[in-house]
Amino acid sequence: MAGNRVMPGHRLDIVNASKWYKKTKAVDHINLSVNNGEFLTILGPSGSGKTSLLTLIAGFETLNSGSILLNHQDISAKKAYERDIGMVFQNYALFPHMTVFDNIAYPLRIRRTRKEDVNNRVKEILKLVHLETYEMRYPKQLSGGQQQRVALARAIVFNPPLLLLDEPLAALDKNLRQQMQLEIKQIQEKVGITTICVTHDQEEALTMSDRICVMNRGRIEQIDTPENLYQKPKNRFVAEFIGEINLIQGKLVEVTNGIAKLVIFDQQKAIVSVEGNHPDARGKTVHMALRPENVRIATEKSMYDNTITVTVNELIYVGEGVKVKALTSTDEIITVKVPALQAHSLSRGEDILLGWNRHDVSLLYDE
Repeated sequence: MAGNRVMPGHRLDIVNASKWYKKTKAVDHINLSVNNGEFLTILGPSGSGKTSLLTLIAGFETLNSGSILLNHQDISAKKAYERDIGMVFQNYALFPHMTVFDNIAYPLRIRRTRKEDVNNRVKEILKLVHLETYEMRYPKQLSGGQQQRVALARAIVFNPPLLLLDEPLAALDKNLRQQMQLEIKQIQEKVGITTICVTHDQEEALTMSDRICVMNRGRIEQIDTPENLYQKPKNRFVAEFIGEINLIQGKLVEVTNGIAKLVIFDQQKAIVSVEGNHPDARGKTVHMALRPENVRIATEKSMYDNTITVTVNELIYVGEGVKVKALTSTDEIITVKVPALQAHSLSRGEDILLGWNRHDVSLLYDE
C-alpha cells in the first residue's frame, strides 16, 4: 500500500484436488502450493483446467475431492464471500453507475468500515494505481487500462489474503497489455499480496510471474520459474507449448558426469547437457530441445560445443530479426533466429554451419 504499510502475504495449498463435470475431469488430483507474497501464473491451452482451478480457489465451484488450505486452514467448504479473496475479472465487472472512488470503496463499505477509514484507504490505493485525479469519473469515461487499474484497486483495497486474476489483460491491445503487465507486477510486489493469475498468454506469464504452473488436460505438467520453464522444459508438451523450439530426435549413446552424447541427423554427433546421469536410458530414443535464439551461425566448428551443416531453405523477416529455416542432411527442419544484418548475406540453397553450446540444450525422454 502507499506509505510504509505492506499487506502480509498468505500461503495457499491445494491438496489432491479434483473436479469433474459429468464424465470430464477438469481438475485431476492437483497438488500445488503458492508461497507468501508469490506471483504464480496458471498457464495452459483451452480446456486445460486452469480456469476451473481458479474458480475452485475462489469458491465459485466446489471440489469433488481434495482440499484447499489458506494459511493452513481448510476453506474448501466456505462460500465465495466467506473466503474474503480479492478477484479481478476479465471484463473488470465495474459498477457503471458508480464513480471510481465509489467502485473502489464498495468492498470497504459492505464490510462496514468507518467512513474516515474508507476515505483514507481509497485515497491510498488511488495513489498506488496512479489514478489520484480520476476519483470522480465513471467507468465509461476511462480507458481500458484505467478501468483495469480500478478493478485491481477494488480487489486489493480491503487487504485480502489472496488476489486472483482471471485473464486480466485479455481485453487490452498489445501495447497497453505489455505496459499493464509491468504495472501489475510492480503493484503486486509493492503490496506483497499472494497472487494467482490465469492466462493463456505465454508472454504475460513469463513477464509477470515468480513461478508458472503449466496445465494440460486437468493435470500439472511443470511448475517452475519462467527461465527454467523456457530453457529447461521437462517434457515435450511444455517444450512445444512455451515459445518456439527445435525438437531434434537422437539416440543416446553415452552419459558421463551429466554430459550426454547423442547420435543425430544421420550419424552426426552432438554433445548436450543432461541433469544428472541416466545410464539406464543408453540406446534409447530421446529428443534434444533447442530454442531458435540459442542456435547461431558459425564460421568454424571450434566456436561451439556442437556444430552441424545445414542448407538454408527459407528466410522470414520477423521485425527484430530474421527467422532462418534450414534443412538437415535428413531433410528435417531446424529454425534459427539471427539479426537482420547477419541474414543479409544468406541465400536460399546455401550451406551454412550452425552451432550451439551444451548448456543451451535440454534433453527430453520419450514417455
